[in-house]
Amino acid sequence: MSVALPDRPWVTDDPCDEIRGLAESAGAVVVGELTQKRQDIQLATYIGSGKLRELQELVETTGADVVVFDNDLGPAQARNLEKAVGVKVLDRSEVILDIFATRAQTLEARLQVELAQLEYSLPRLKNMWSHLSRQKGGGIGLRGPGETQLESDRRLAGGRIRDLKQRLADVQARKEREVRSRGEEYTVSLVGYTNAGKSRLMNALTKAGVYVENKLFSTLDTRTRQWHIKDFGRVLLSDTVGFIRQLPHGLVASFKATLEETRQARLLLHVVDASNPMAEEQIRAVNEVLTELGCDKKPSILVLNKIDRVADRSVVDVLRAHHPRAIAISGLTGEGLADLQEAVIGALSADFAPAEVTTPAGNGKVLAYLNAHAEIFRQEFRGNSIVLRCYLPRHLLRHIEGPEVRVRFLKVEENGHVVATPGPGETPLPPDEMQSI
Repeated sequence: MSVALPDRPWVTDDPCDEIRGLAESAGAVVVGELTQKRQDIQLATYIGSGKLRELQELVETTGADVVVFDNDLGPAQARNLEKAVGVKVLDRSEVILDIFATRAQTLEARLQVELAQLEYSLPRLKNMWSHLSRQKGGGIGLRGPGETQLESDRRLAGGRIRDLKQRLADVQARKEREVRSRGEEYTVSLVGYTNAGKSRLMNALTKAGVYVENKLFSTLDTRTRQWHIKDFGRVLLSDTVGFIRQLPHGLVASFKATLEETRQARLLLHVVDASNPMAEEQIRAVNEVLTELGCDKKPSILVLNKIDRVADRSVVDVLRAHHPRAIAISGLTGEGLADLQEAVIGALSADFAPAEVTTPAGNGKVLAYLNAHAEIFRQEFRGNSIVLRCYLPRHLLRHIEGPEVRVRFLKVEENGHVVATPGPGETPLPPDEMQSI
C-alpha cells in the first residue's frame, strides 16, 4: 500500500516498485497492491474509510496474512488498521528493519540492528503481541506491586537499549582508533543507494572477490580492501551499507560505528544505478544521509554505474547534463573504469602541495618517510643538511614535523616554476619546473 502526500509525492510511474522490492527482500510474496493520493493523512487509520474498505476486500480475496505500507505509521494507526483488516500491518520502517535483521552477520551489525529495532518498537509496545521477556529482571526496589506487563516490557526494553548503546559506544571507540591508525593511508569510501552495485565495483577495482548479490542491503558491514592505482600508488577502498530513502529514524545513528569509514574517508565515490528510473531521487536520498553523517562537504565523485544495462544512452547523457563531473562506468564490463581511476587520482592529488623540506642528512627516519609518502623531484646537500623539494601530502605534515625538520610550502609561478623565498643567510635553490605527480 503506497500513499502519496503533498510533501511525499510519488517519484515514479510505479509507486509500489520500491516497497514491493522491500517486501520481497523480506521474504514476502506480493499478492496485491493499492495506491492512494491524499492531501493529508487520516489520523486514526492513515487512509480514508473508502480506501480502507478496498484494503479489507483485497485482504479477504487474496488471503494475504500481512499488509505492508510504503509509509511510516503511528502506533495507534497500525493498531487500528490491524483491527480493521484482521491481519498484521507493517510500515516501511518495520520492513527495512526486518531486512537488516536477517542480513546482519557480525556481532557489530546485530547489535546495531537490535538497537534500532528496540528504539523503533518502544513506543509501539501496546501493539506487540509477543513480549521481550516475561517479568524477567524484576527485583527488590525495581518492581511495584501493581506493575503491568506493558510497564515491565518497557522497563526491560529501556534497560536493553542502554546496554546496547554502551556496547556500541565501545565498538565506536575501537573503530575510531582503527581508522585513525590508517592516517598515513589514502582512504576512499563507496557510498550509494542500496543495490547500486558498490560491491561489484569494489571487485572490479581491487579484485577483492567480495560476495555480490542482486538484492537490497546485501552489505551491512564495512569491507576494506587495497586498491593499487597505476601512477599513484595504494589507497584503501571501503564498501559499506547502502542507503535508501526514508530510512527508519535512528538507524543511521545506530550504524554510526559501521559508517565510521565513510566519515573518515578522504574521498567518497557516490555510486548510482544509472539504469534505475529513480536515479535522481536516489542521488538526493543518499545526499540527505551524507548530510546527516556530516559528510556532505567531503570531496566526492558521482559514479554512474550499470551503464551496460541502459539501452538508451541518452538516459546517461541526461544524468551527465545534470551532473557534469559524473563518471559513467560499468562495474560488470569494466567500461569507464580508466576514466574513474583518473578522476580519483585528480581528486586525491589535490592534497599534494609543493614543499621544501630541510633536515639533517643523517635523519634516516624522515628521509625514509618522505621517500615512501612524498614525490621527491629535487634534492641538494648543504653542509650536514639535505634540502628536498617534493610534493607533500598536507595531511601527513604532522608525521615529519620536529625540531630538526623545517618545512616550507612553495609558490608556483605563472610560468610553472616552483620557487621558495630564502630565509636569512640562505642560498635559494634554483627554480624548478612544476612536475605532475
